Amino acid sequence: MMKIINQKKSGEFMLLITALIWGTSFVAQRSGMETIGPFTFNGIRCLLGALVLLPVIIGMDYLGSKKMLREKSIEKTVNQISSEKRTAAKNLVVGGLLCGLIFFLSSSVQQIGLVYTTAGKAGFITALYIVIVPITGIFLKKKVRPVLWISVILATAGLYLLSIKEGFSIGKGDLLVVLSAFGFAAHILAIDHFAPKVDGIKLSCLQFLFCGLVSIPFMAVLETVSWSAVLSAWLPLIYTGVLSCGVAYTLQVLAQKHTDPTVTSLILSLESLFAVVGGILILSEQISPRETLGCLVMFGGILLAQMPEKKEIEKINFHGIDPVPSGSFIIEKDQ
Repeated sequence: MMKIINQKKSGEFMLLITALIWGTSFVAQRSGMETIGPFTFNGIRCLLGALVLLPVIIGMDYLGSKKMLREKSIEKTVNQISSEKRTAAKNLVVGGLLCGLIFFLSSSVQQIGLVYTTAGKAGFITALYIVIVPITGIFLKKKVRPVLWISVILATAGLYLLSIKEGFSIGKGDLLVVLSAFGFAAHILAIDHFAPKVDGIKLSCLQFLFCGLVSIPFMAVLETVSWSAVLSAWLPLIYTGVLSCGVAYTLQVLAQKHTDPTVTSLILSLESLFAVVGGILILSEQISPRETLGCLVMFGGILLAQMPEKKEIEKINFHGIDPVPSGSFIIEKDQ
């Protein structure tokens, strides 16, 4: 039991670091867009992320092969081992391609949206996926808690205050970021499906490699690539490629092996706060009182969507686990 708790705590900490990196990455993405196009930025940072993970994968495979030789199992036949490897390889390729495609679509739309909106607003609007993830349970024939509909109302009201202008129109950038939020919700669910079946780091590497390669033709056809401009954006590219892609998304994949997807979305929602703070401190972005109220209302809806039900809290207390640890909103599941 203690091992399970420690695994969950480690997963929660990794997700918190992920949220911090992602939140500040909005600032880097917004800054990088001043010199290069969205597909160029997205493609290069994803290829950088995949490249950073290659030595990690090689090292882990080397250590894993040595361990396998020391602990060679006599219970499994060669055919059984080969069959397991083929299944794992198939899941890795399918998962990497699917997650990579979803990430390409979502991040490209978000990146284009960042041209027309601020880093702080984009961070909060993207966090709508926190509400979208549990709502998808309807289509998966799962019961949806009544409180979730209150969360939807609050999130919608917050979005209205944050983005809707006079004449009931929404800015182009805000609308694109809203669309990307649906994509990131699908990405969380896809990761949740494949992460327990494959090596998390390999899955992360493959999805970024695929996303980077798919970005190249769009970059060549739709944008004029200036390598001097690319070099001038080296810092945002390194930050988002190495940290946001290479480190943060890998932490997400590894953490989701031991963390419920709803809990994952809750912790990752903190990226919206980091994005606003980063935009104000680094980019000197300003936020109006109306937009501030929208952020607060939306964040309230996001948190409410992830609160544990009474029966879940009773179940947690029955196992002797603090239902809401200090500084956390984590729910302990039955194992």
